[in-house]
Amino acid sequence: MRKFLSTIWNTKGLARWILLVGVVITVVFVAFAIFAPWIAPFDFNQTRDAAGVKFPKLQSPSGTHWLGTNDQFFDIFSRVVWGARTALEVVVISVLVAGVIGVPLGLVSGFVGGWMDRLLVFVMDALYTIPSLLLAIIFAFLLRDALGGSIMAVALALAAIYVPQYYRVVRSTTVSAREATYVEAARAIGAKPTTIMRKYLFGNVVQSVPVLGTLNAADALGTLAALGFLGLGIQPTEASEWGYDLSRALDDAQAGVWWPALWPGLAIILLITALTLVGEGLNETLNPALRRRRLLPVRFPAKATPTDPEMAEAAK
Repeated sequence: MRKFLSTIWNTKGLARWILLVGVVITVVFVAFAIFAPWIAPFDFNQTRDAAGVKFPKLQSPSGTHWLGTNDQFFDIFSRVVWGARTALEVVVISVLVAGVIGVPLGLVSGFVGGWMDRLLVFVMDALYTIPSLLLAIIFAFLLRDALGGSIMAVALALAAIYVPQYYRVVRSTTVSAREATYVEAARAIGAKPTTIMRKYLFGNVVQSVPVLGTLNAADALGTLAALGFLGLGIQPTEASEWGYDLSRALDDAQAGVWWPALWPGLAIILLITALTLVGEGLNETLNPALRRRRLLPVRFPAKATPTDPEMAEAAK
């Protein structure tokens, strides 16, 4: 961790500012997600106040409802804040599951080779050729009967489309690294294949995984919004979801009621942009071929002037 922070601190130029801007915006949404019960004035599916009075329908922004209400009598500000928690839960689960499955498969496939490698390459390439949104729709349909329209069902559907990416990246790196000198030395001293993969290869082939994870997080957020917009994502009774709110607001926007569509759409754009900036900033910061290092000033010690006796002694 200290080396990672030192690398970021010593980086200069546009890469550092891209990373910092992305991190700041992401931290704001993470704060919304963690402290949603204290930040949001109402629950995500609450339609009445504490006195039991029903919220007005499609009320414009006011002191009571800061961002207005939508056609389902929900407070939009509360829906946006709770939607941050839903988005981050789905993104974190999907990226972690995809990495846990794709990284070991790519490592074993690239190191062992043989028929298993050819079979996995065929399956992963077949999945990779299918458009990500279409693949997510297919898995969402398959998981709907078992898990319903829950957060876990959507997260697993998104994880399925990212497993081939982790597999391909890790496998290609492993194929290049398995013939390296340090791997041959480990074989020569009698190390087992599992030991070689765990101790010598794993740390060298996963260096690009964090960057891929942040970029996949941004893509997962857009895919989640698309599933919600199509009515295939999280059900409104399960959690607040920005894509669903955006789809409900289309008719209102055509009628001139702009606030139900503006705020969920703006939240989607901001978080996707922030995660993309973090991914690009990490790529340029951690990649030695791309990053620009901050040059530290070099100071040489002052040259001492020899005295006359020293010069005479040196002449002898």
